[in-house]
Amino acid sequence: MIKTVLFDKDGTLFDFRATWGGWAASFLLELGSGDHAKAAQMAASVGFDLQDRRFEEDSVLIGGTPGDIVRNLLPHVPGVSAAGLVSRMNVMAASAPQHEAAPLLPLLGGLRERGLSLGVITNDARAPAMAHLRASGVAHCFDHVIGSDCGFGQKPAPGQIEAFLEMTGADPAETVMVGDAPHDLMAARAAGCHRVGVLTGMASRRQLAPLASAVLPDISALPDWLDRMEDARNDAA
Repeated sequence: MIKTVLFDKDGTLFDFRATWGGWAASFLLELGSGDHAKAAQMAASVGFDLQDRRFEEDSVLIGGTPGDIVRNLLPHVPGVSAAGLVSRMNVMAASAPQHEAAPLLPLLGGLRERGLSLGVITNDARAPAMAHLRASGVAHCFDHVIGSDCGFGQKPAPGQIEAFLEMTGADPAETVMVGDAPHDLMAARAAGCHRVGVLTGMASRRQLAPLASAVLPDISALPDWLDRMEDARNDAA
């Protein structure tokens, strides 16, 4: 029986393309003081096509932490500190309008009514993650929100998930991680959890299927998947 559901944030709770394409272009242009040529160079360094607002498959903007992104950008902004650029980026990211992958409040409320424990495991920093969840009115739905700056490492390592399990006493065999990227599912596998992929991020079904118990169009299909898991358990009993 699944008793705990952990969600990635970007690409899972929120549609990645709809949310971050415009934000990335605005951030890079602001960082380049409006110089399109300079912004395009910075965009290339993080795997982003500024003109088409398209992310490369291996873009650090997809699965990297703020620190990872800043390491790629720093050579293009001499005189700026890594800490200062991380702070600047987090402030801008916190105000980015989020496009929900599915109506979140009824979905998460329904999962809570089932008695499930919920959490967010994200490679984003915790402060912007909390800002996004509060803006959507769903921060209260989660027992813990663990970012890459909380001291437990980052996905694909399992430390963040293991920290949530330790905080709540949840059993990994009764926990599912829902994510849009291979690193979400790799972290869950390393932690001994069930794994569900969703297609609202940048990864394809082909990329997710070998790592996942199931691949769903988006998180709105999760309750039906949980029902099927419960039916299968009852049939086996």
